[in-house]
Amino acid sequence: MLKEERHQAILNELGIHNRILLTDMARLLQVSVDTIRRDITELQQAKKLKKVHGGALSLGFNTYSPRVGNIYALEKKSKIAQKALTLIEADQVILLSGGTTNLELARRLPAKLPLCCFTPSLPIALQLMGKPQVEVHFIGGRLSRDSQIALGGSAINTLSDIRVDLCFLGTHSIHPTEGLTEFDWEIVQLKKAMVQRASKVISPSISDKLGSSQRYRICGVEALNVLITELDPRDPQLDAYRNKNIQIV
Repeated sequence: MLKEERHQAILNELGIHNRILLTDMARLLQVSVDTIRRDITELQQAKKLKKVHGGALSLGFNTYSPRVGNIYALEKKSKIAQKALTLIEADQVILLSGGTTNLELARRLPAKLPLCCFTPSLPIALQLMGKPQVEVHFIGGRLSRDSQIALGGSAINTLSDIRVDLCFLGTHSIHPTEGLTEFDWEIVQLKKAMVQRASKVISPSISDKLGSSQRYRICGVEALNVLITELDPRDPQLDAYRNKNIQIV
């Protein structure tokens, strides 16, 4: 595979999942970890990604603006966010994990819609602060510099004390048999706690993530009540999830 093809493959994976690991990309592209490390260094120098320990982050993962073309599949995520809005009712208590799709949902929440929102995501909390009718609760803990999400025992303990109507659970990957998965063990523990504290669990996911999986499991797809994608709910790509008795939006 030519270097330019590797670079494009890295950027494609990064766009879909927001973060990649050196070892995963080396296995996917069948090259050495050192080769991927050099590729990521070159892409950072070209200002196409952010290099972090063990991998890379997309430039749009933490710095979000709809006017900046650094959000992968923003049109798809905007469509998902618009669908998600139809599931939210006034005066509900909702829980938002991190991720750019949930960040788009937070941005699109109507200014006059009264809600109580909990989130461990600093970017989402800041976005919600601009909504005068939204009561914002930041779930604190050790803040990850990469994901800007509060992690650890403090965040999980806070979750154990609340009960929410809706949890919008972003995820790295979703697979009909492997379930919802992540590459970060601490994020998995946080999201497991989020699932347990919600009356209804909703997964807003672009279709690019369907059928993919990572090393650590959050839950099976059976734990979901609703799956939202940008696709038509009758799309054949969603059949495997529809058969799990999940509402497809």
